[in-house]
Amino acid sequence: MIQSPPQDLRRVIGFAGGTALIVGITIGGGIFRKPPTIAGLVPDPVVILGMWTAFGLISICGALAVAELSSLLPEAGGVYVFLREAYGDAAAFVFGWLYVLVTTPTAVAALATVFAEFLLNLLGMPVDARAVQMIAIAAIITLTCANVLGARVGAAVSEVTTLVKVTALAAIILGAFLLGHGSLSHLTERGVIEGGGLARAVASVFWTYDGWIAVSMIAGEVVAPERLMERIIIVGMLVIVTLYIGANLAYLYMMPVSVMAQQKEAIARTVMTAIAGPPGGVLIMLAIMTSVFGALNGNLLAKTRVPYAMARDGLIFSFLGNTHPRWATPWAALVIQGAVAIIMVLVLRDFDTLTTYFVVVEWAALIFAVVAVFVLRRKMGERPRPFRTPAYPWAPLCFVLGTVVGLSAIVWGEIQVGNFSPIYGLGIAAAGFPVHYLWKRLQRST
Repeated sequence: MIQSPPQDLRRVIGFAGGTALIVGITIGGGIFRKPPTIAGLVPDPVVILGMWTAFGLISICGALAVAELSSLLPEAGGVYVFLREAYGDAAAFVFGWLYVLVTTPTAVAALATVFAEFLLNLLGMPVDARAVQMIAIAAIITLTCANVLGARVGAAVSEVTTLVKVTALAAIILGAFLLGHGSLSHLTERGVIEGGGLARAVASVFWTYDGWIAVSMIAGEVVAPERLMERIIIVGMLVIVTLYIGANLAYLYMMPVSVMAQQKEAIARTVMTAIAGPPGGVLIMLAIMTSVFGALNGNLLAKTRVPYAMARDGLIFSFLGNTHPRWATPWAALVIQGAVAIIMVLVLRDFDTLTTYFVVVEWAALIFAVVAVFVLRRKMGERPRPFRTPAYPWAPLCFVLGTVVGLSAIVWGEIQVGNFSPIYGLGIAAAGFPVHYLWKRLQRST
């Protein structure tokens, strides 16, 4: 097994910064954009709330397993490190190359594009493709530079943007129930639910919850990770699930599910305009932009640690493992992934299709990451674990079974409407194994 060299990244991220990071990465634009889509696919408030609750609990079960893995292996790279130790270099390489070449750059590009669209809408300007691209590229360059200047700078940005988005969601929830003129009778509406619609709605919920795993990738920069990582993950996930369920309750309280499904602008703006007038709508739009900006920053901060860890293990070009001599950040990995993200901004065509197959690929990898808890309890049974997964083995099993069911539903639902992108995504992942074989052959011949 190839072992990582001694740690060169500085441990400067504390509990507040780490918690802000997990909340900041996960709460992006999804909770402000996906609820109307879900309402159109699943016109039943009880089922909608049940989905948010169920997959929130499933995510918490996964986070508990990841908390153990993070305290066992508090190294930069997160899931990549877990897969490397549990299954070997090939599995870790496949996960890593997806993050380096596909998932992270496209996620960053998509978030930057959404941010640009929200900004143009707020300014009352036409959503011109050229303007969207320029704003998105400027956002990527700005945040890439901020994160090159140091993890503390990047985490500070996450703390500020996370505070704004949590405050915004709290304002929606409290404003709806204390000041809004809604009705609990909206929760009793029922519509016809089709199997395909329910399956595709799962993808929207997964996408909105997606991102929490990235906090494990900065374990190498967390102060006292053996003590703080589990607290960061668990507290962060509880905050996320509470806000998501509360926001959906507020949306459904303020409008019937049939009206909710027809919303064309950000639903949060509609709710706040009804509560506090147009100024409230503008303020919440600013908060939505801050939310997306924070998720964009969180992705750049955390996910670039994967190519850094791969380079230190000799699984990718060595220069990606370089740290900045002054700021001790993986500057080369940040610059490369920022550049690839800019390319993706220029070629991105279908946001929804891309997010669907990325969700399938990422969550499929998370299944193997959580199963690594079982594998490493056998392989590293004597190694200290400052945190052990509670309700073991039921909590990780709940995540694995729930995620398998959810992903199967997504793939089936998308195929029903002729969208084969999830299959393509899994095919790209499988192609990583022969690429790894060729890479090893190339290394041996040089």
